[in-house]
Amino acid sequence: MKSNTSPPTIAQLLSSFKDKRMLWIFILGFSSGFPWVLIGSAMSAWLQEAGLTRSAIGFFGSVFIVYALNFLWAPLLDRVKLPLLNNLLGQRRSWIVLMQWVIMVAAVAIGFTDPAGSMLWTSLLALLIALSSATQDIAIDAYRIEIIATDEEDMIPFAAAITTSGWWSGFSIPGAIALYLSDVPGMEWSSVYLVMGVVVALLSITVWRMREPENMREEMQQRSEEVYEEELEHHHWLAWWGVTVVEPFLEFFRRNGWQLAIAILSFIFLFKLGEAFLGRMSIVFYKEIGFSNSDIATYSKLVGWWVTIIFSLLAGVFNARFGIVRGLMIGGVAMASTNLLFSWLAVVGPDTTIFALAVVLDNFTSAFATVTFVTFISYLTSRAYTATQYALMASLGNLGRTTVASFSGVLVDGLNGDWFTFFLLTALMAIPALLLLWRIGHRLR
Repeated sequence: MKSNTSPPTIAQLLSSFKDKRMLWIFILGFSSGFPWVLIGSAMSAWLQEAGLTRSAIGFFGSVFIVYALNFLWAPLLDRVKLPLLNNLLGQRRSWIVLMQWVIMVAAVAIGFTDPAGSMLWTSLLALLIALSSATQDIAIDAYRIEIIATDEEDMIPFAAAITTSGWWSGFSIPGAIALYLSDVPGMEWSSVYLVMGVVVALLSITVWRMREPENMREEMQQRSEEVYEEELEHHHWLAWWGVTVVEPFLEFFRRNGWQLAIAILSFIFLFKLGEAFLGRMSIVFYKEIGFSNSDIATYSKLVGWWVTIIFSLLAGVFNARFGIVRGLMIGGVAMASTNLLFSWLAVVGPDTTIFALAVVLDNFTSAFATVTFVTFISYLTSRAYTATQYALMASLGNLGRTTVASFSGVLVDGLNGDWFTFFLLTALMAIPALLLLWRIGHRLR
C-alpha cells in the first residue's frame, strides 16, 4: 500500500492540496457529512429533549443501517444513467444532485413532525434522509476516486484527507449551528430544520459547477459484458446483470485472493467499532453529566472541527510518505487510547477543561484513523467498478456504527448508567482489528 518510488518531500506533499479538484472533493465531503447532523447529533438532542429514553435514542439510530447496506444498490450507480440529469451533469454528479434534492425536501418535512407524539413519521422521514444520503455517498466516493487519474495515485491520500476534512466540516459546523439555534428562546426545531434544508439547496448548486470525471469505466465494463454474453450464449440482459451485480464482487476476490480478501473485509468491519459505540452515545452522555447544547456546540463541534481539519491534512501527508499499514496501526492504537479520556470525564463530571482535552485528542486520533482508512479502501477499488467496490468496503466499515452500535444505549442501561465502564469497553473493542491488521499487514504492503 505504499509507492516504491522515493518518498516525496513535505513541500511537495503540501503543494498537492492546491489542486482545484481538492476544493471539489472538500465540498462533496461536506455534503456527505451534513445528513448525519439531520438524523444524528441534532436529532439526538431533539429526541432527548422530547423525553425519549437512552435505549430509544440508540435504536432510533438504526436508520443508519442503510449506510451498511448501500453496496446492495451501488452497482446501479455504476451502470444506470438518470434521464435528463445524466445529459446535463454526467453519471456521478447527476446521482449526487438528485439525492440532495430528496434530502432537502425531507429535512424541511421532518422539522414539522413531533417525535414524542408521532415517532413513526419522524422515523420514516429520517429513513428517507438516510437512504438518500447513503446513495449520495456512493456517487461521491466514486467521484473522488475517479477524479484522480490512474497515473496520479500518490494523490489518493490527499484526496482522502480533504474528503475527511469536508465530512467533519459538514458534520460539525451545521451541527454547531443547529445546537446554538435550538438554545435561542422561542426557536423551534422546525425552524432549525428549515435552515438546514436551505444549506442542502446551496450545496446542490455547487455541484453543478464541478467537472465530471473522465475515465475508461464504460469501455472496461463493455469488455466484461462481451465475455459474459459469450458464456451466457448471448443473453444480453443476463450478461448486463452479471457485469452489474456479480462481476464487481468477483473481481475484488480474484484480484486479492479469497483468504486475503476475507481478512481485509473482516478488518474493515472491526476497525472503528469502538468509535461507533462512543459516537452514538456521546451527545446523550454530554447532556446527562450536565453540559448544555451550547457547551456541546462549542467544544464537541467547533473545537473538534478545527482539530479534525488540521490533523486530517497531516494524516494525508503521513500516509503518502510512510505508508498505509503503518498509519492504520498507529491510528487504531491512538483512537482506542483516547476513548479512556471519556471515562475520566465520566468520573469528574462537567469539567470544561477535561471536556476540551478529550474532544481535541479524540478528534485528532479519529481524523488520523479515518483518513488512513479512506485511503486504504480507495487503493483497493477497481476503476471499472469504483462505486460498487468502495461501497462494499465502506458499508462494512459503517456496519459497526450503524447496526451494532444501535445497542450502545442498551449497553449503557445494562451497566446501570456506568459511563466509566462503557467508555473503557469501547477502547477494548479495537484490539481484534489491530491483531488482524498485524497478521495481514505484510501481505497488504
